[in-house]
This record gives sequence, structure tokens and C-alpha cells, in this order.
Amino acid sequence: MSSIDLSNNALSQKIAEHISKKIIAGQLQPGHKLNEAFYAEAYGTSRAPVREAIFLLTVDGLVEKIPRRGAVVKTYTESEIYDLLEIRNNLEALVMKRIMANGTDTNTLEEMKRILSEMKNMEREEEYTQLNHSFHMCMVIMSGSEVIKETYTRLGQPLLTIQNLSFSLKGNIEKSIREHEELLKLLEQQEWHKAADLLETHNADVIKNIKENVFKTSSNET
Repeated sequence: MSSIDLSNNALSQKIAEHISKKIIAGQLQPGHKLNEAFYAEAYGTSRAPVREAIFLLTVDGLVEKIPRRGAVVKTYTESEIYDLLEIRNNLEALVMKRIMANGTDTNTLEEMKRILSEMKNMEREEEYTQLNHSFHMCMVIMSGSEVIKETYTRLGQPLLTIQNLSFSLKGNIEKSIREHEELLKLLEQQEWHKAADLLETHNADVIKNIKENVFKTSSNET
């Protein structure tokens, strides 16, 4: 078990963050049992903070409680994964409508440039996934809608897990960077409709790639 700084904030929050990173990165697979005693020993603490961390992960949708098995990494069905992605796509389409009506924010665009710069230099899929999420969250913030922001945030960790799966496919990060560069350029030029069309295609391709390269492969192996 890699080291974790437990000196600041609540132990349970730190432990939850550490375990969530492992789930998003695919180091803990769906169905993996989270044993309180094991993690308490690994993090050098009692079971209480681990129990609270598991509760937090359950709220985030990364873990589920199964009778007679306990807490395990949540398994999302193919249908549930498509639902999550389509909800995300619909929310971002609504985000673009709000941006068309309200315009962009210079400071937020600068933050998107900074994030994109980091994305170009990131090789690890799980860290790229987090940056990608931050980039898209900037657009959500520019929508000016707290309702959209709160709804988008609730997709949270499960969405990151799915996106990490997509970015692990060969060539997808490179394609993602090119499209994010173009999207940012269009937003800066206030080419709203072109930006909306690009975002729609970009998001639809994620679903297409997962269908063709993840679930199709899985069905061929069975």
C-alpha cells in the first residue's frame, strides 16, 4: 500500500479520496471487497475512519453494500454506463445553450487554457481524466446555473471511472487534446454553434468508443 498523508483534514475523507483514486484508475476492480480490517491496518488507523470512508464512497456511487458480502466496488451495467454518459451529454448541451445566452468569462477561459496545458503534458490516464473533468466543469460554471452545476457534480466519481476507461484506449487522449484545443478556440472566438456541434460530436464519440472497444470486446471474450 502506498503512503498517504493523514495529518490534515478528517482521516475518513483522506482515506476515501485515496481509495477513490484507486477505483477510478482501475486498480480496484468492480466487485472488489473493501475489508475494514485490511484498510485500517494499511492506513495505520482504527476501523471507524475506514467505515466512514466507505460510507462516503457509497454516497459518491463508487461503492455498494451487498448483503452477506459487505462493501464492494460498485459494478455498473452497460446500460447504466450509457445512461450516465447520455445524462452528461444532455447537461453539457444545456450548458452550451446557457453560454450562448450569457457569453463566456475571460477568467474561466484562462483557467481552461491552464488546464489544457497540463493535459498536454499528462501521461497517466487517471490524472488526465481528472484534468478533463476540470476542463468541462469550467464550461459548466460559465453556464451560470447552480442547478446544472449541482446536477453535473452529482454524476461525480462514477463518471470519472467511465471516462478513465475511455482514455485508456489507444489514441483517445491525443484525440481528446486536439478536440479540447479546438473547443477552447471556438469559445474564445464566440463561435457558439460550432462549439456546440464539436462538443456534441466529442461526447458522442465517447459512447461509441466504449460500445465498440470495451463491451464489444468483452462480449467476444465470453
